[in-house]
Amino acid sequence: MLTYDPPVDDIVFLMKAFGYDRVSDLEAFENYDLETARMFLEEGGEFFSEEVLPTNREGDKEGIEWDPETKAVTTPDSFKDIWGQIAANGYLGLNTPTEYGGMEAPYTIGTMFSEFGTAANKSLSMCGGLSSGLTIALLENASEEQKETVIPKLANGEWGATMALTEPHCGTDLGMIRTKAEPVDDEDNAYRLSGNKIWITFGEHDLTDNIVHFVLAKLPDAPEGTDGISAFLVPKYLPDGTRNDVHCAGIDHKMGIHASPTCEMKYDGAKGWMVGEPHEGMKSMFVMMNEARLKVGVEGPALSEIAYQTALNWAKDRKQGKALDPDKRDPDAKADNILVHPDVRRMLADVKASTEGMRSLVAWTSIQMDLAHEHPDEEKRQEAEDLVSLLTPIIKAYCTKQGFENVSEALQVTGGSGYTKDLPIEQYLRDMRIAMIYEGTNHIQALDLVGRKLTKDDGRLYRTFQSRITELISECDGVEEMEEFIEPLKDASQELTDLTMKLGAKAADDREQAGAAASNYLHHFALTAIAYTWARQVKYAIDHDSDQLETKRKTARYFYEMILPERKALAKQVEAGKEPMMDFERSEF
Repeated sequence: MLTYDPPVDDIVFLMKAFGYDRVSDLEAFENYDLETARMFLEEGGEFFSEEVLPTNREGDKEGIEWDPETKAVTTPDSFKDIWGQIAANGYLGLNTPTEYGGMEAPYTIGTMFSEFGTAANKSLSMCGGLSSGLTIALLENASEEQKETVIPKLANGEWGATMALTEPHCGTDLGMIRTKAEPVDDEDNAYRLSGNKIWITFGEHDLTDNIVHFVLAKLPDAPEGTDGISAFLVPKYLPDGTRNDVHCAGIDHKMGIHASPTCEMKYDGAKGWMVGEPHEGMKSMFVMMNEARLKVGVEGPALSEIAYQTALNWAKDRKQGKALDPDKRDPDAKADNILVHPDVRRMLADVKASTEGMRSLVAWTSIQMDLAHEHPDEEKRQEAEDLVSLLTPIIKAYCTKQGFENVSEALQVTGGSGYTKDLPIEQYLRDMRIAMIYEGTNHIQALDLVGRKLTKDDGRLYRTFQSRITELISECDGVEEMEEFIEPLKDASQELTDLTMKLGAKAADDREQAGAAASNYLHHFALTAIAYTWARQVKYAIDHDSDQLETKRKTARYFYEMILPERKALAKQVEAGKEPMMDFERSEF
């Protein structure tokens, strides 16, 4: 039972509530007013739900094949045609500047649009996501020749992209990489790269004519650690059409995303070209990585939404047991529809409230991305960039974790049917699990939050975030309908500030304190941030007499009363510090 109705109405509501008009008023995006955005989202949503969604289960069943003789990877049959349609529709170059063959749409549209592709076919969407990420990295750091050569091919789908970081002996600790880049004594400033990379998504496949690997490597004179890393473009096929010395040495067999090839890549003196300056490759890679982290965060609401719709439609037909309230029983039936049972409603409401909350956090952050890039006022650009920088690790970590829990809860609604392949939820659960691991594990995101983002410029990013809450509280002063949301928001905000100060004081003397509390602190931060976005939604609906007001108010109320209180336990855990885990001796584990 494939079910997916793209949440276009909710996305458009969120774009309005969080000030998309400030984006469409910018000169760079004057062709993308709200009505144009809605039309684009509706058309794209219809395409992904009707054309792409059917390829998802087919791809999961068929998987991919690697030929040890030719080193080639074959993707599911249905992927080739649908990839061509995605490319022909311009979706791969959605945010790419028009001078490089793209549509130059706002990041807001691109990020919200990515939810459709992920929900319809997560495995396939990962190929296009890599093209988008490399494009952004090249726009900021590549030479004009590199941009003109590579970006148009990524935008039209002729070429694919990878992000080649991890090696067999190191993952997050990239300063340990061993891949070497030796200068080539010729006129085109090329290098020869040698080394192994693992877990390379779409490192080899048959969807595109060429694949451009974005590879981290070290020059012969490179200093130790991440300060010695450079970035290179290494194509599968060289400009003269000959095969480069880069090959897939094998593929991983995974719990989920069966139709997404995860490859071990060998670079045997492969020819490549440096992006940016020597030893500054991390700057380029982080541009690509941060874009990827936000898009990975979107996987949470994307798979939550499609799993929720699947479970809800199943539940509307399922009859089991009699209603606990005699007045709600169907006297002519042996059993009532399970939606009469409070716990079924609890599970569905948990998923609904958290999914819409996550989506609102993504919408708010996406709008800030556009303002950070294009607003004419330098101070406004900096404020927006501060929010994007602060919220990206929260979106990546919280949304992926909550997304997995939501899909699991949707499966629970459907009982044994959900655990079987009769329903697609079991696939969504398998596909969702990787999101907490790749693009930097969720604990790495938490360490980034507490170790870098909170401390940057003496806490400026956090003050910017809190100023938005203060502004909303001030706007709601005297608005009786908002009191049930504003008072808890005040409490959560104050508690978060207290925790931030306590954690900062502890961590200043003992870094293990930050490491021990980071994940729980990030979760608390996420709940507070989403409480803010829910209050913003309700306030907008009240001010504009929205026809979504009552449902939004009920859903926000559910979040505030049933989910936000989790912060109290999280606060206790943050304050507990490192002792409960670090007191164990190694032999006691």
